[in-house]
Amino acid sequence: MSERSDQGDLLVVRGLVAGYGAAPVLHAVDLTVPAGTIAAVVGANGAGKTTLLRAISGMLRPLAGGVQLAGEDLRGTPVEQLVRRGMAHVPEGRGVIGELTVDENLRLGGLWRRDRADAARALDEVYQLFEPLARRRRHLGHQLSGGERQMLALGRALVGRPRLLLLDEPSLGLAPRVVARTMALLRQLRDRTGLTVLLVEQNVRSALSVADQGVVMALGRVVTTAPAADLRDDADLRHAYLGF
Repeated sequence: MSERSDQGDLLVVRGLVAGYGAAPVLHAVDLTVPAGTIAAVVGANGAGKTTLLRAISGMLRPLAGGVQLAGEDLRGTPVEQLVRRGMAHVPEGRGVIGELTVDENLRLGGLWRRDRADAARALDEVYQLFEPLARRRRHLGHQLSGGERQMLALGRALVGRPRLLLLDEPSLGLAPRVVARTMALLRQLRDRTGLTVLLVEQNVRSALSVADQGVVMALGRVVTTAPAADLRDDADLRHAYLGF
């Protein structure tokens, strides 16, 4: 593991069981993500990847097990408090509000922050990071391209200055060049700000190209966890679980 992991584990998941109704989707999932690293969760459709993010972020109440953020037990913590503790979740489909402008969407990400001056600085930083959004700040969300909507959803999360970013299928429906730019941005944020990212991504090659750690899931269980480079080089595992 790189030197970025020296700060310890920011996210710890132990024995997590979660699902919908009485049917568990996740079965005793264990996972750790060191601070300042990118962990890519990969696997076939139906492996439980999105359910894992929902259970971590409080959108789905676990049936058993626990989640810790920076050593704090998150069981029973309301979603709004998770945000205040430094967790941001960008769900699949991105969640951009089409009837609001780019600027209004971004400001939603910092409404809870008491330090208004720093919230304003964070907004300016997002505009510097995503120049297309700066040019279109008065446009409505539904007027943006798919790539611009992905920038907006990610930018809104970053306005809150999270420690941990949960990112679900950021490449969905995007052109390859936009996907490459998004992945490069995640690496840049990790290296420049120390952001920790838990990335769920169907584009396995892209995800493993930027990740420090790869987590392979199948049928609601973690099959293996290893350095991303090792997973890329393990032909037997790729063929068995990742389809390439």
